[in-house]
Amino acid sequence: MKYTYLDCLALFGVGGAHPGGLQLTKKILAKENINGDTALLEVGCGTGQTAAYLAQQYGCSVSALDNNSIMVEKAQQRFSSLDLPIDAKVGDTENLPYPDKKFDIVLSESVISFTNLISTIPEIKRVLKQNGKLLAIETVLEQSIPEEERSQIVDFYSFPQLLTEGEWVKAFRDAEFHRIDVTKYEPRLEQVDEQHAADYSLSETIDDALLEILGKHEEIMQQNKDKLGFRIYRCS
Repeated sequence: MKYTYLDCLALFGVGGAHPGGLQLTKKILAKENINGDTALLEVGCGTGQTAAYLAQQYGCSVSALDNNSIMVEKAQQRFSSLDLPIDAKVGDTENLPYPDKKFDIVLSESVISFTNLISTIPEIKRVLKQNGKLLAIETVLEQSIPEEERSQIVDFYSFPQLLTEGEWVKAFRDAEFHRIDVTKYEPRLEQVDEQHAADYSLSETIDDALLEILGKHEEIMQQNKDKLGFRIYRCS
């Protein structure tokens, strides 16, 4: 079987795989007004690490969605073990299974990059309430690179697109988000403690090919550390 990078994350059950992990997520969420009345959707919830934190920390209503059934199963196991009433389901960001204007906040932790954002961003806008917010941590291209290098990155991660900061902002504006605040994530400034390290929910069988994919990921990120970056977008 030929595995993808996302298959690898699912089978290893990596929680907090996005840049900055749970530590960055906590900083982003702490700036928002989240309480028991808040309805929040996490798209690409993975194993449910962030969704569980949200429910425990804020007591808000949390919905969780991922297109990978293995991830959703692991998230449901997490929520069940913690006795959390989180609705987790398999679904597609490009056709969200929720009614219009349902959520106050939609959170995307390095997820939209892996989808067709021309479809995904308007769908997120559709399910947000009138004054709702999208919080997104996404990959950006920091500088122009040769087509061969771009193809290597796009093919490995199965990115439908690889955008600059400005192109992301345009995509959000095209979906009729009117205020877009952008923060550059600086990993060199972060000190990740043991409490916020990525957690793992391993599948029973781990193929050696998956270890090779993890190694390739580290190699690509190291080779392109000055060419690939991350931004935190707050869109309303």
